[in-house]
Amino acid sequence: MAEDVRAEMVSTVFQIVVAEGDQVSEGDTLVVLESMKMEIPVLAESAGTVTSVGVTVGDVIQSGDLIAVIS
Repeated sequence: MAEDVRAEMVSTVFQIVVAEGDQVSEGDTLVVLESMKMEIPVLAESAGTVTSVGVTVGDVIQSGDLIAVIS
C-alpha cells in the first residue's frame, strides 16, 4: 500500500534527502523544510521504497501538498 507524504504547513523545501528508488525505514528523513527560519525534517511513517518525489529544492509548498510517495 502506498503512503502519500504531505506537507503539514506552508514552507519552503530546503533539502531533499532521498531520491526515487531509495529504500527507507520508518523514521528516516525524506526532506527538510524551512519555515520561519526553522528547519523541519519530514520523516517516513513507514518503511518502503520511495516511488515518487514531488518537490524540488526552493519550492514553496502549501499545507496538504504532496511531498513524496512511499510504497
